[in-house]
Amino acid sequence: MSKRERSAQIQQAAEQLLPGGVDSPVRAFRAVGGEPRIVAYGRGSRLWDVDGNEYVDYVGSWGPLILGHAHPSVVEIIQRAAERGTSYGATTELEVELARLVCGMVPSVERVRFVNSGTEATMSAVRLARAFTGRDKIVKFEGCYHGHADGLLAKAGSGVATLGLPDSAGVPASFTAETIVLPYNDTAAVDAAFDAHGGAIAAVIVEPVAANMGLVPPQPGYLQHLRAATQRAGALLIFDEVITGFRLAPGGAQMYYGVLPDVTCMGKVIGGGLPVGAYGGRADVMAMVAPSGPVYQAGTLSGNPLAMAAGIVTLRILANDGVYRGLDLMGHALAEGLREAAREAECEGVTVAQLGSMVTVFFASETPRDYATARRADAERYGRFFNAMLDAGVWLPPSQFEVMFVSLAHQQRDFEQTLASARDAFAAAR
Repeated sequence: MSKRERSAQIQQAAEQLLPGGVDSPVRAFRAVGGEPRIVAYGRGSRLWDVDGNEYVDYVGSWGPLILGHAHPSVVEIIQRAAERGTSYGATTELEVELARLVCGMVPSVERVRFVNSGTEATMSAVRLARAFTGRDKIVKFEGCYHGHADGLLAKAGSGVATLGLPDSAGVPASFTAETIVLPYNDTAAVDAAFDAHGGAIAAVIVEPVAANMGLVPPQPGYLQHLRAATQRAGALLIFDEVITGFRLAPGGAQMYYGVLPDVTCMGKVIGGGLPVGAYGGRADVMAMVAPSGPVYQAGTLSGNPLAMAAGIVTLRILANDGVYRGLDLMGHALAEGLREAAREAECEGVTVAQLGSMVTVFFASETPRDYATARRADAERYGRFFNAMLDAGVWLPPSQFEVMFVSLAHQQRDFEQTLASARDAFAAAR
């Protein structure tokens, strides 16, 4: 059993000062039980908590740390940038260089606007789509999380699903009245929505690979169907690639599947894990954004020089040949190892979903294909599995409805420790 005294002390202090003792709900471990560990630092593929316990990390700041923690090149460039100042509220050459990289790597992006988070990116993309089309309604999908903007918190998956809430208190019904929520991977539902509301739909926003109900890839032809349906109706297609962007391929899920959206939302990976986001797309659509056009969006910290510098280094590394082939092989090996560990532990009712370097262990008899089937997974058994793994020094997402991420920093010894621990953890969850 690992030491946890100092973590417990800090958590108790946090609960007197922060709502629930955290600044993001899933960190409270409410979905898995047990006590949160307080992180001290990370290096490579590993985290250390304030009690000195060491963990193999498969959260990676929820995906963006694709190079691992504290990559030397990223740390060096951040230090050099900080010496020149942390924020200017003015344009820098770094923004231009990172924009050039993003536009060169993401197939559909001709112009890009940097913001401060994935939530800002999706919120701005929806506003842009409404302005461009002159329409109000937005189609989203059950279990797809697009940040905590009011109009998108409807059956949003991720932390909301973890807490068992269909939406959020404090969001007026009128804010989501123009949001049409459909089941993911259901083409017939898409067709029915466009038959009923096609002339009023501004955009379809989707995680091209759902990763906030656990990992649920699109069914063959599904993304192509969304592309065709939006084009027929004169609506825009928005890909929320906050998780999949630069994770599945240099150009994200749109490159992986060969389907180009009109607008793409990106997250912290473009800043090496620092607070940053972006939305970009076709030049004619992005021309609507102020000061070029009438769609207002602004931010003092947008294009922050520390994030821009870290993003340039990160994307240049990811552009190297063989990077994604290596990540895919590691993700496949981890998933196969977890399946074998469950079999050896005689733990039935377990499926392991994997796509590239993303993995989810579902305590379910069938691999989910949508939010409804994902919700059938046994969260209590996952909690037992999670806590056994944590005690063995393996840090997994503290929710059944999240994804494990493999980074370029993971090594063979990490996988060996993980799979050895998984056999005992699956036995505990039997």
